[in-house]
Amino acid sequence: MTQVLDGFEPPAPKPGARPAPDDALLAGLNPQQREAVLYRGQSLLIVAGAGSGKTSVLTRRIAGLLQTKEAWPSQILAITFTNKAAAEMRDRVGALIGREAAEGMWISTFHSACVRILRREAENFGFTKSFTIYDSADSRALIKRIIKELDADTLGFTVGNVAGKISKAKNELTDVEAYARSANFNDPNEAGFVEIFRRYSAALTRANAFDFDDLIAQTVYLFRAYPRVAALYQRRFRHLLVDEYQDTNHAQYALIRELTREVPAEVADELEAALSYQRSFRDPMGRIPGASLTVVGDSDQSIYAFRGADIRNIVEFERDFPNSKVILLEQNYRSTQNILDAANSVISNNFDRKDKKLFTDIGSGDKIVGFTGYSGHDEAQFVADEIGKLHDEGVAYKDIAVFYRTNAQTRALEEIFIRSALPYRVLGGTKFYERAEIKDAMAYLITVANPRDPLALRRVMNVPKRGIGPATEAVLQSFADANDVTLRQAMSSAGELGLGPKVTGAILELSEILDEASRIADLGQTRPAGPADVLIGLLNSTHFVEALRNTGDAQDEARAENVEELVSVTKEFQRNNPDGTLLDFLTEVSLVAAADDLDDTSGTVSLMTLHTAKGLEYEAVFLTGVEEGLLPHQMSAGEVGGPAEERRLFYVGITRARRRLYLSLAMTRAQFGEVAVAMPSRYLQEIPAGLIDWKQSPGDATSRGGTQSRALNARREGGFSFRDSISQLPPAPRVKTEWTNTVTNKVRDNGDLTLAAGDRIRHADFGDGRVTAVTGVAPKAVAEVQFDTAGRKRLLIKIAPIEKL
Repeated sequence: MTQVLDGFEPPAPKPGARPAPDDALLAGLNPQQREAVLYRGQSLLIVAGAGSGKTSVLTRRIAGLLQTKEAWPSQILAITFTNKAAAEMRDRVGALIGREAAEGMWISTFHSACVRILRREAENFGFTKSFTIYDSADSRALIKRIIKELDADTLGFTVGNVAGKISKAKNELTDVEAYARSANFNDPNEAGFVEIFRRYSAALTRANAFDFDDLIAQTVYLFRAYPRVAALYQRRFRHLLVDEYQDTNHAQYALIRELTREVPAEVADELEAALSYQRSFRDPMGRIPGASLTVVGDSDQSIYAFRGADIRNIVEFERDFPNSKVILLEQNYRSTQNILDAANSVISNNFDRKDKKLFTDIGSGDKIVGFTGYSGHDEAQFVADEIGKLHDEGVAYKDIAVFYRTNAQTRALEEIFIRSALPYRVLGGTKFYERAEIKDAMAYLITVANPRDPLALRRVMNVPKRGIGPATEAVLQSFADANDVTLRQAMSSAGELGLGPKVTGAILELSEILDEASRIADLGQTRPAGPADVLIGLLNSTHFVEALRNTGDAQDEARAENVEELVSVTKEFQRNNPDGTLLDFLTEVSLVAAADDLDDTSGTVSLMTLHTAKGLEYEAVFLTGVEEGLLPHQMSAGEVGGPAEERRLFYVGITRARRRLYLSLAMTRAQFGEVAVAMPSRYLQEIPAGLIDWKQSPGDATSRGGTQSRALNARREGGFSFRDSISQLPPAPRVKTEWTNTVTNKVRDNGDLTLAAGDRIRHADFGDGRVTAVTGVAPKAVAEVQFDTAGRKRLLIKIAPIEKL
């Protein structure tokens, strides 16, 4: 069913020359930024280097269109990659021109925009507007069940590889039928995958559900199958702006192409005749021209190929959209010139890019600090010590970040940080909505909103435990299949299934609870119950929180508190959205991305992978494990474009630093339970030697008696550099079973040990030293110790490997 979107049609703009935005809107922009804000044309590519103020340019461009009345808010669609970025953009546009003037814009992620479209249009192709959105855990649960039904694990299928293959296909706009047409059915594995894919797709359709990848793919299919539906949105959105364009995949690219297509005359005739628009956008040929497209991105920061991102989308933009204007933003407002010179030198070794050179007027700043340690723990101790020095200089912990290529590298860092009493957090741990108890509570809400969804119902059928096991569930499913009803409907007929009286009573009781919740949440009512009322009713009726607390387990108490926090979330949602429904709440939750949970006010050091670091910035950055096999990662060697993408990842890490950058590596690295010699990364050779001040552990474990760094670009006495004579590299030293002065991960339970200023102690790694200060109280007491040879260290007294002399 088509409609005039949002119920109004903006009046025609006033004739005459295009007015310019207010001077205040352009204040502080450099010439390239100003040009990007003011340019008007069919397609514009803004190549925005790291820290070049792209968000400011994008928001001012939108504000300029609105301020000059070249567009109404309802005609603007701006796409970002995170909900946090979308909220920031919306707020900044509102701050520039006033919130009321900006009301009505679509500023959202790809997925959020597609959900809005599908909620309106899903009935065109067999779904209802109350469809469920399956997250990755839901999808994996469904795939796991299908693999079990087919005994497909005997062919080597796992949930992970099937989920990844289906996701890749959908991001390439290949549905199961298209995949089957090119499949080799003589190959048992290929035939098996097609059957799993087919059953998975059919199960989603029966459940009135989309998985996350479907949201974009199904919108593209919708537009291609129903030109008149597509024309509604092609006519409505006159200005399409896309941030982080280098991270788009094929499906996202296809969506952009569909939204910017012109509307043919015959479709425009039908559309405007049926919907009584106040005015026409048609050209002399009767067509509605395609929307103006602005994309912002940087091919040097394209690091998500493993998620399906296609760097060709930005590299080949001018071919895809002929006569495009290209504007380079090269002035950096974040980092010092030394940091930028290192980044420029590294990335210039990639060829698949539009050449640019970042510069700043901040000044050269401090040299980059390099460090070579014996082991991962030695490297981690260096990082901990330097963080302590930075903190003493006044740098807040929250302004310091430690990056690494793989999650496995955190073990040494965490062990040393704990021992050194450094507050830290690992970004990318278990998120709130991924916790089991939260998934259970959310499943209750989902099955209330969408009674056709069996996955959510199966999750809660025996939570809290009520005696409905897998065998009973199978009987219910068989009855549902035989009678062509949903699993939820089958529950109300439990009395006919010959089950025991206790389990029959439990099923009927749960069915009544869910039916009552669905009734009060029904969108057909004048005032349906909000998500908080529905959730509180469900928790009370099922004794959900009570069951957790009755176990007496401290972990279950924490889980109960988490569920209560979810109730707070629903109440906050209702306060912020007085007319918001349960369906609106579920949509919002399903679209929350992991990066959106970052807490910028935390007083802790942030540890994260380089991929997680994208889009963030810190006063001081430690980039660890800059070694062959880690950066570039060993798995990239056999991939087309792999080393180039790893170089972009290194570049992203470098450009997160504002004032201080540290690059570190180890002589040896423990991998897969074995200790092996680690070689410096090739990327270190690409940084001019004069930009880095190399440090290292004392002793013979590094090169030349500990007097010179192993790093290939470290400057030698007399100006000699290995960059000038790679052939003179010495043979790699043999790995020793013990390194002199190496840092270990030893800890000790010191019980009630107390220390005071002046006490002498002996440390398992650092030797003898004198306590200079003690802060805090047990078990969190921290000692400041000046060691005779190892310098000053912070120690958590409770676990430090120390003895009092």
